[in-house]
Amino acid sequence: MDIRKVKKLIELLEASDIAEIEIKEGEESVRISRGSSSVQPQAVTYQMPQVAAPAPAAAPAAGASTLSAAPAATANAVKSPMVGTFYSSPSPSSPPFVEIGKHVKAGDVICIVEAMKMMNQIEADHAGIVEAILVKDGEPVEFDQPLIVIA
Repeated sequence: MDIRKVKKLIELLEASDIAEIEIKEGEESVRISRGSSSVQPQAVTYQMPQVAAPAPAAAPAAGASTLSAAPAATANAVKSPMVGTFYSSPSPSSPPFVEIGKHVKAGDVICIVEAMKMMNQIEADHAGIVEAILVKDGEPVEFDQPLIVIA
């Protein structure tokens, strides 16, 4: 299903009194629902058909510095609740929400994930010290991808 079709479905939903719509094309399906008069947007679910995983890429050369070389223990990582674009600060000229070594409390805003022109503030789910920032500013992120490790 083409993203243009999904956008058109969203426009049709907004222009009508329909609360929810679900469309299936073969193995692909999309479900769009409208919430009541709440401030938070409702989730848009888009399921892709299952495909075989690509072959693993060659390991980076020794001494190469990458963000993925951050601590392997991502059990304490705050994960992205959606697909979107990661931003470490509220604007390009502002300082980042968090830096490595900074103490955060549960509920503190630690980054933003932009999805469909909506800026979604991501909050720390537990208190601790920022151990690693696993994503670069402006990079796309996937659902459930670890973003920041808080130990």
